[in-house]
Amino acid sequence: MADAITALVEQKRAVGYKYAAEARVLARFAAFCHSEFPALAVPDQASVEAWLSAARRRAVTPATLQGLAAPVRELARWLGRRGVPAYVLPKGTLPRPARYVPHVHTDRELAALFAQTDRCRYCAEVPLRHLVMPVLFRTIYACGLRASEARLLRVDDVDLGAGVLQIRDAKGGKDRQLPVSAPLHARLAGYHAQVVGRSGGDWFFPGRAGQPLTLGNVDKNFRRFLWQARIPHSGRGHGPRVHDYADLRVMPTSAQRSLGDGLRGLDRSA
Repeated sequence: MADAITALVEQKRAVGYKYAAEARVLARFAAFCHSEFPALAVPDQASVEAWLSAARRRAVTPATLQGLAAPVRELARWLGRRGVPAYVLPKGTLPRPARYVPHVHTDRELAALFAQTDRCRYCAEVPLRHLVMPVLFRTIYACGLRASEARLLRVDDVDLGAGVLQIRDAKGGKDRQLPVSAPLHARLAGYHAQVVGRSGGDWFFPGRAGQPLTLGNVDKNFRRFLWQARIPHSGRGHGPRVHDYADLRVMPTSAQRSLGDGLRGLDRSA
């Protein structure tokens, strides 16, 4: 089974998929089968059902359960296309995760949120935090970036001459370029003059010891700003989330129109 998993992962990556999380799931599944079904060479019904039953005993969420099942299903399909019989878990067997509804902030909420990022205080443990946070969250919002796309921006990915962000190895392993508005461009330039060269690293939004910000750090600060802005958070899985900003289609029309506005009430671009 290990050879089949290696070949599947190599094929997926050869056509452009990262297939990192899936590879980890398959490695865990192979270890599980080696322990519980030592003579097993390919996934069968007993092993797949035992794998999922073990996950249910851990009380994982439906989304996690789907994530544990999908790579194993793909492995079975991959083997089947090569003439090796394997059990393919039927679709509809597992409960579907509840669909997340993005939180649509009002203009007043957005203005309050960004006002709190501007009030971020100096922290000796993370001495650039008060400079990073106001620009980080404006960049995520104005450009519709995922949190990881923003936090993993390198200095060389921000072309201040052209006013363009280079997003590397994003979803699906693809790169893309994003132009920024004039007010955000000016803010990025001012931030660059203050921060770049002081962190000791290559990251545009540095965290501790010159390393990139972690997702946990971004989320922790986001929740703190929400609380300070008196915007309620409904708990894990309910939001608001930083990721809600990645889909510009959920934003109010008035907020979309303010992309080129300065900081007057709601500042989407600056």
